[in-house]
Amino acid sequence: MTKKRKAISLLLLIIGTLLSVAFILKIDFPQGFEPYLKREYYNQFGPLAISIELLFASYYLFIRHKKANFALSLFGFTALLDPLFNQIGLFNSIVPLYGTIILTICALLCLWLAFANTFKLQRLSRWAAMLSVILGIFIELFFNYL
Repeated sequence: MTKKRKAISLLLLIIGTLLSVAFILKIDFPQGFEPYLKREYYNQFGPLAISIELLFASYYLFIRHKKANFALSLFGFTALLDPLFNQIGLFNSIVPLYGTIILTICALLCLWLAFANTFKLQRLSRWAAMLSVILGIFIELFFNYL
């Protein structure tokens, strides 16, 4: 079981690192001071925030941290809410299509790992599951709507 956990967490770490690099390279750093005060500048960091959540969740899974299931759940909901909010028209997601596909697959895997408690970590309580949904909504709205 330890080998499976480490293999899955390493795969997620690699995916998170590659996506983080890809998303960092897409960030436009403008000239002057004024563009840094506009919402469009901060919107660029939404995909990076999701990939960093994946990095934290996979690292917690790798070291068997007691909050690994919560981190996996938070990443999973945040990553799934982005295309959902995009589809219902709440905002236009700037996550590229390849990122959306990869993050959705990783999110579904992470949610399954978290709710099934596959690696016998601290169980995810109802309160923690609700909190991860609420935080996921807040993160998505912060980077895309507010």
